[in-house]
Amino acid sequence: MRTFFILSALLAAACSCGKGSSGGHTASTPVAADTTFTNPLLSSGADPWVIQNDTTYYYMNTLGDHLAIWATGRMSALGSANPVTIWTPPATGLYSKDIWAPELHLFNGKWYMYFAADDGNNANHRLYVLENDGADPLSAGWTFKGEVADTTADRWAIDASAFQYNGNLYLIWSGWADTVNVAQNIYIAQLSDPLTITGQRVLISAPTLSWEKQGAPPTVNEGPEALINPTSGQLFLTYSASGCWTDNYCLGLLTLRQGGDPLNPSDWSKSPNPVFSTDAASGAYAPGHNGFFISRDGKQSWLIYHANSTAGEGCGNARSPRIQPFAWNSDGTPNFGMPAKIDSLMAVPGGE
Repeated sequence: MRTFFILSALLAAACSCGKGSSGGHTASTPVAADTTFTNPLLSSGADPWVIQNDTTYYYMNTLGDHLAIWATGRMSALGSANPVTIWTPPATGLYSKDIWAPELHLFNGKWYMYFAADDGNNANHRLYVLENDGADPLSAGWTFKGEVADTTADRWAIDASAFQYNGNLYLIWSGWADTVNVAQNIYIAQLSDPLTITGQRVLISAPTLSWEKQGAPPTVNEGPEALINPTSGQLFLTYSASGCWTDNYCLGLLTLRQGGDPLNPSDWSKSPNPVFSTDAASGAYAPGHNGFFISRDGKQSWLIYHANSTAGEGCGNARSPRIQPFAWNSDGTPNFGMPAKIDSLMAVPGGE
């Protein structure tokens, strides 16, 4: 069994701790796969996320008014899968509207779906979680478990992601320092279990560099994702910077020093330039809000992200999910290259 939120776990064994319509689901079986595919995988799908378990990939993206999962044995053929609705919010209340950036994780044999929601007022966005102890996350066994919050700082929060590092479980997200939308920062906190933050949130990145502050205020750091070098074990965080309403939306990179403490801000360093950004020739504008997965043969690291196909499309439904392989530099940092050109034939992930 393999899960993908950190690549070291994917290349070894699964971590035992850890913006559709309904459709059917069948177990993954070996297929005679085509050898090529093209991006984008779907015509629309902001904030894409995928987690691998055994031979099945579970994909989701922001739908706004409900949560759904696509299951497929081939990420390159995601367009052939059917979304299955797993949760619909109540008609009113604190988590009834604007359901964004869902992420599915597997910890201690249970599935957890983290997402952001509000009551129709963006200032009330907070993080919430569902739990399912069944083997199949497409089953009807989901239970709403409530808000995941730093009780010492009840602030606006979106884009939650969870990961394990050195035996500890952490939650990372994008949030406001106070109650006014001046900037979106990246915060981290330790989890005592997948539902509970222990201690206070820690600020590890704020939009301070010029390429992080493009577009009308607020300035933006959002969509943090953990990535561990499978050879060195070094921890990295990617994040999306600048306003998604601009074509300058891009990926930045934070690096934890070897032996560092994720909860110590001084142990993190920020790359001075974006690590993945707009390429007009590729039809990839404002690429960001990414995730990672491993090919079925266990040999390739892959990036999943959303982007617009033409300039000026902003934060709407024109954003579509794309995937491409990436490599590791000699210094151990990830090398994402340039966005792959849309509609160009690419080799499918190994093992498909």
